This record gives sequence, C-alpha cells and structure tokens, in this order.
Amino acid sequence: MSKNPSDRFSRDTYGQIVLVLQGGGALGAYQAGVYQAMHEAGVRPDWVIGTSIGAINASLIAGNRPENRLGALREFWRRIQYNDVSQWLSRWPMGGTTAANSLTMMAGVPGFFQPNPLAWLGMQVPLGPESAGFYNTGPLERNLSELIDLKELNGGAPRLTVGAARVSTGEMHYFDSRETTLGVQHVMASGALPPAFPAVRIDGELYWDGGILSNTPVEAVFDDNPRRNALVFAVHIWNPDGPEPNSLWEVMNRQKDLQYSSRSLSHIARQQQIHKLRHIISELAAKLPAAAAKDAAIRAMTGYGCLTRMHVVRLLAPTLKGECHLKDIDFSPQGIAARWEAGYHDTLRVLEAAPWTAPVADPLEGFILHQAQGGEMMAPPVPQS
Repeated sequence: MSKNPSDRFSRDTYGQIVLVLQGGGALGAYQAGVYQAMHEAGVRPDWVIGTSIGAINASLIAGNRPENRLGALREFWRRIQYNDVSQWLSRWPMGGTTAANSLTMMAGVPGFFQPNPLAWLGMQVPLGPESAGFYNTGPLERNLSELIDLKELNGGAPRLTVGAARVSTGEMHYFDSRETTLGVQHVMASGALPPAFPAVRIDGELYWDGGILSNTPVEAVFDDNPRRNALVFAVHIWNPDGPEPNSLWEVMNRQKDLQYSSRSLSHIARQQQIHKLRHIISELAAKLPAAAAKDAAIRAMTGYGCLTRMHVVRLLAPTLKGECHLKDIDFSPQGIAARWEAGYHDTLRVLEAAPWTAPVADPLEGFILHQAQGGEMMAPPVPQS
C-alpha cells in the first residue's frame, strides 16, 4: 500500500470513483454513514448511483455543494424519524420496535409518507395510475424540494444516476444527469415502491421503484459507454447471507433479504467473466498480423476488447440485534443512529485497509472484487455452479 493516503484514491491509477447505493428504506441510514466516512477522508465520488432510498441519498449528495452534503443528509434523516407516539412505543422493553413499526404502517412517517384516505374505499376502486397507493409521498416531495439544489444536481460533479422500473414494459430505466436534466420527480419515481406508493409519470410514462427489478444498480457502471477504469464502492444494506429461518417471523425477514439483495452474487460472477473476456480479446488483437488487423470485420470483433479495470468494494451492512422483516420501516432515532454509526465506522476501516491498492495477481482480470462485512475485509464469495 502506498504511504501517501491520497495515492489510495488516485484517479490516474484507479479511474473514476463511484458510489452505488441500494434501496432499502430505513436501512439507508447506513449509506449516509458510509458517505460521511468518505467525505471526512476527502474521497469525493465522481458518480453517485442509487435506487429507492439509495436514489434519495444520492440526490442529496449530488444536489448540494460539498460543504453542504452532510448537513443535507442529516436534516433529511432527522425529518423522517418516528413521531412522538412511535418513539414512545419503540422504547417498550418487549416488542417496542415492532409496535412502533406497526404504527408506522398505519399512520405513516413524518416527512416521508402519509396514509392515502382514498385507499380505504376498496381494493378495486379506480384511483388513477398516479394515485393508486396505500400512501401518498407528498411529504417526501416537499422535503426533497427544500433540501436539493437542482442546479447542483445537474452540475455533473458528481454525475447522478437513479434507477426506476417502467410500468408499461417491465424494463429497468436509468435517469442520468449526463443525458437529461433531472428533477425531484426522477428521484420520486425511483422510490415509488408499489403497492405502498403510487407510480410517478415522467414524459408520459409511469415509473415504479427500480428495486422491484434491480435493487443493486451497479450494472449502470458496468454498462456505461465509454467504459472507464473505476473504483466502485457498492453499499449493500440487505444481507445476501444468513442463517436458516426457524419461524414464520424469521422466514419473512430472510425472504426480504434475499429478494432485495438482487442476486448480487450471480451478477458479480457474470461481470468477472465479461471483463476477463474483454481483456483476452484485447490481448489477442495485439497479436494479430498487421494485414488482418486492417480487415473491417476483424476490427468490429476486436472492438469488443477493453483493458479497463474496475475495483469493486462491496460493503455489506451488519445485522443489528433484534431486527426483523420490518427493519426497513424502523425510522426510530436509535435505529437510524445505529445504522448511520455502523456505516461510518465500517467504512473508515475499509478506507484505511484500501484493499484495491494490492497488486492484481492476474493481469487479465478486469473486475476485482473486495468484500467487507462490518468493516472487516473477507475473502470474496465463490459463486456456486
């Protein structure tokens, strides 16, 4: 490892710095802690990508000047904490958090969402595509409008990408500040999780939460054109690994973890294969005779080669004591603080370890995975065939 801390994040060596944020409701407080550690270490992302709560956190980062980003994140998370009754319930010695979370489902979250009275008319009553949800997210829209500077959001430093699901076709769509002018409605679309929240219409199309198709939007980096070297911090707030469940309560918790971790292990394996093939193509192209290299058909084939390299740092959030399948609506002050602190301290340890600075064993590798859980570096997972 270099003795100069700034060399650990050299763009000349490692390329652009990318921060990728999953969706996961209240679990997103961990992401805010991750960003705080990066900010204090002087690590400024060139590109922030998010889905759902990840898109909200990403927009608060990209939509503010560097000196205001932490303040915006803190203010947002302060505004969406439990109300007074929920906070009182959450302090019960037995089952308090569960009771508070149940009240949240009935009464909503201040600053985020509130019950939609029209939903009580019946499940089959036509409410309209942009009103069909158990809650409305007007409070969230107002808060984002107050906390995001749209000029900064579209300033390109950092670039912002948010993922949403196109309702009519089932396709994943990424709204990108490099391609279009983004507004609060794009962030709202990325977090419009059905059936809780209604769809958001943009340019005539309805969009839902991108997490229903791809909750880990790191694919936006891999599919970017032109490809660039990158140091990617991918923050996973759902646990892909876990114990066998023994009760229906545990089954619901484990099911959510698996659903929203988005088959990340198989995606990693596929990207490792693709990037290695790109390097192999480039190496083979360099060995072609000059006459063959001029052939148009061969040039088209060798164009699939690429020597870019991506270091992907996969940050896995720890499981907190007592959490259950309602953890993504645990907006208690203590729950938010615990997750924020975990993200902060875990990331400080990973930034200090800087595993991406170690020599790459195989020069043909274009995708190098570094994995940490609870801030501790661990062996990368081996996908099962």
